Amino acid sequence: MLRIRTSSIIHYYKYLFGELADPRTNNWFLISSPIPGLVIIFLYLQFVNKWGPRYMANKPPFQLQKTLVVYNFLQVCVSCWIVYEGLDAAWLRHYSLKCQPVDYSNSPEGMRAARCVYIYFLAKMSELLDTVFFVLRKKERQITFLHLYHHAAMPMISWGAIKYFPGGHGTFIGLVNSFVHIFMYAYYMLAALGPEYQRKLNWWKRQITTLQMVQFCLTFLHSSQLLFYDCGYPRWTVIFTLPNSIFFYYLFYDFYYKAYKKPKVDAVKNVKENGVKLQRIREDCEEEKVGNVGNEIQRRIGNKYER
Repeated sequence: MLRIRTSSIIHYYKYLFGELADPRTNNWFLISSPIPGLVIIFLYLQFVNKWGPRYMANKPPFQLQKTLVVYNFLQVCVSCWIVYEGLDAAWLRHYSLKCQPVDYSNSPEGMRAARCVYIYFLAKMSELLDTVFFVLRKKERQITFLHLYHHAAMPMISWGAIKYFPGGHGTFIGLVNSFVHIFMYAYYMLAALGPEYQRKLNWWKRQITTLQMVQFCLTFLHSSQLLFYDCGYPRWTVIFTLPNSIFFYYLFYDFYYKAYKKPKVDAVKNVKENGVKLQRIREDCEEEKVGNVGNEIQRRIGNKYER
């Protein structure tokens, strides 16, 4: 009985991760099995939540200025390349915005799209270093649930794309995401140059968050078209893409509200409270003045009668 179950599990594993996969990309580095990617994500979460903070507990934060400048510059270059490839090889040429199937052929166009999706996957893996650098620099406040969820989920989402659907309708998500990352990593690169640059970039940070929310609106609308058009691209993928877009939008909006709107409300509240306190102080002073005048009058009247 045990042998039958084991054999069934192995057969299903081969079917799920072998027969269903795109044979063109299935043997590429880190793609044949989900285990390497999941192990990397597990080690990443362990380092960020346990090993890293424990290691840095009694150490001063690393500066890593040159490392951050080079790292973010490379991320900008990779994002620019993905956007160029996505537009030139697909979306500005023969891809339809309504619905686009995957080209599973070995044609130059099909392979170019597949390579672009693969580089996008590797880029998502490399972006795990964002959080590693936060830990080494003791920037724990920037390691939010939104940050961890986004960085842990995207590598495996893109892994599924390159393994099963390396091209077609779903690549629009990667295209828009890479476009946003050009500005995001450019901001990080300039901010790493020093405080004098950071002060000049405060307005940019808010706009990038807004751009990220617009990104999820666009990907939601684009993915939802699969509910109305059938071109051969698997429609069941909306089960993952639509809720994910909504969830990401909610998380980014929550961050936006807490970072840029809520402090203003608190500031107004503090101003009002301080205004009330100031008014009370003035009233107390006036009462004290009246009291002093009254005491002075009484003193003079008393002196007059004594005379």
